[in-house]
Amino acid sequence: MALIRIEEHENGVREVVLDRPEAMNAVSTEMANALTAAGEQLREDLSVRAVVVTSSNEKAFCVGADLKERNGFTDEDLRAQRPGNRLAYRALHDLPVPTIAAVDGHALGGGCEIALACDLIVAGPKASFALPEVSVGVIPGGGGTQLLTSRIGWSRAADLIFTARRIDGPEAARLGLADRVVEDAKGEALAMAATIASHSPVGVRNAKAAMRDGLQLSYDEGLDLEDARWHDTAFSADRAEGVRAFAEKRRPEWPGLG
Repeated sequence: MALIRIEEHENGVREVVLDRPEAMNAVSTEMANALTAAGEQLREDLSVRAVVVTSSNEKAFCVGADLKERNGFTDEDLRAQRPGNRLAYRALHDLPVPTIAAVDGHALGGGCEIALACDLIVAGPKASFALPEVSVGVIPGGGGTQLLTSRIGWSRAADLIFTARRIDGPEAARLGLADRVVEDAKGEALAMAATIASHSPVGVRNAKAAMRDGLQLSYDEGLDLEDARWHDTAFSADRAEGVRAFAEKRRPEWPGLG
């Protein structure tokens, strides 16, 4: 079993399927390595315009680290596993195209962090989120302490991480953890990805880069970064085609990164 599958949709949309259903997509060492490999494959493919992360298990998006595997670990085993796990979450977070997590079912611990590594989170009616690591003697280690705090603010993140409590989709949306709550999370996420894919690939990538890279900068530094990315886009073939298509009242045929 592949553990991670990449399915192709129209116009450069890719679906990353978490595919270890018998374990509710618990992240084993092998699955973490597969997620890293999938991220590297998507990064190198310039035809990719948007990515949606889904699950093959109806009850769970991902329940986090494989604690059954870790139960037999020595300290040295855990230290050896750590670098690979860090790479797996970064593989999603660092993709240059927009990423959307479609969560319907449990997104716990590392599963919640997989969702947080994406740019947008769409929750379904059965979605639940938690970072319960302190209840089992660790802390979030897939970017959760940083990404959740950035997303919803320090005090709200502290509430969820310190208490380890689980929340549903509507509360996640109220807190800012989820961006949309809908009946069909996967369908909505794929529709969003299709809309993104209809726009300029150069523009979308540069917009994401300006937003993500600017988070750690001062306002003035961020404006300089935005200006650099604006120049990269404004003097591209995509911009010329976009203006021409607007004048001719037709849909653009983006040259893209080509």
